Amino acid sequence: MLPNTGRLAGCTVFITGASRGIGKAIALKAAKDGANIVIAAKTTHVNPKLPGTIFTAAEEIEAAGGKALPCAVDVRDEQQISNAVEKAVEQFGGIDILVNNASAISLTNTLETPTKRVDLMMNVNTRGTFLTSKACIPYLKKSKIAHILNLSPPLNLNPLWFKQHCAYTIAKYGMSMCVLGMAEEFKGEIAVNALWPKTAIHTAAMDMLGGSGIESQCRKVDIIADAAYSIFKKPKTFTGNFIIDENILREEGIKNFDIYAIKPGHPLLPDFFLDEHPDTITKKMESHDAVPELKEEKSQSPPKPRSGAVAETFRIVKDSLSDDVVKATQAIYQFELSGEDGGTWFLDLKSKGGNVGYGEPSDQADVVMSMSTDDFVKMFSGEFSILLIY
Repeated sequence: MLPNTGRLAGCTVFITGASRGIGKAIALKAAKDGANIVIAAKTTHVNPKLPGTIFTAAEEIEAAGGKALPCAVDVRDEQQISNAVEKAVEQFGGIDILVNNASAISLTNTLETPTKRVDLMMNVNTRGTFLTSKACIPYLKKSKIAHILNLSPPLNLNPLWFKQHCAYTIAKYGMSMCVLGMAEEFKGEIAVNALWPKTAIHTAAMDMLGGSGIESQCRKVDIIADAAYSIFKKPKTFTGNFIIDENILREEGIKNFDIYAIKPGHPLLPDFFLDEHPDTITKKMESHDAVPELKEEKSQSPPKPRSGAVAETFRIVKDSLSDDVVKATQAIYQFELSGEDGGTWFLDLKSKGGNVGYGEPSDQADVVMSMSTDDFVKMFSGEFSILLIY
């Protein structure tokens, strides 16, 4: 993992949503340098479903070597933001880094997204990021470090990322558009960047979305904390970037990413808003270039019946399908499997009732996963619910 350098010693880092998950991980990473952390989050009382409060986070931050200021802040409330900023400046003398991490998510389509959820996502993600940035900018402009980091994705206009959760995408892209605009507006004064994970990150929220077993498909929050730390070390001229965690850490010289995996060696779920991974695309192109006649032959005749562990797994999956599962997921998966009983398989969770089979799906896949047949069988053993997060 990325070692601490001590460069953030004495710096004040204002983090929204820092009582748990990614926000707290970034706070603890900075705390190891001796930074001052402002925990601007809503949770003041223990929630059995979402562990962690601003006070328990403060205890962990101080145990790690930092100074903590817990502030009860709902980023939808401009006055609460202003009060927390004033307290931070009063206690620590200024603000050097702002991390806009607080976010609300509802993966529902247009007709199934209640107005109150639309308002929640717009107000927390886009409006909250804008207002918190606005409140901190006068103090950030006085800092020698001066960074704003939004936990938001690259602006990918592929319709895939809009069609099943339009409201969430708009709200999340609002955070990214703040990066685009503010980086230019405050060029030379404040570095403004976005950070997004390449794969799913294991948090309490991910457990709620994905259900039991999802953690084996995820990386630890540590990878985001290390990537954020790498960004904070850079000068103000490093601005207007949409950064993927793994990419910036590779630039830092990190080669072994198994250290960030919950279950090293296990296939990882790609995160939202990122199109197919380059290695998957390359593999598909090489396969097509090497045996073009096989693709033509396959289109002319139906694939032969298959047997074995993978075929049996797909049979079990098919028996588990229902209109409710299809309605909740709305995605087509393509699996490129190596090993015995491997090849190309698909899981169609868009057509009525769902469908599975050997060969490529009739419509373009939304997600392509490459793995061994052994890993595939293990992944689906009692863990079919992982697909529902898409």
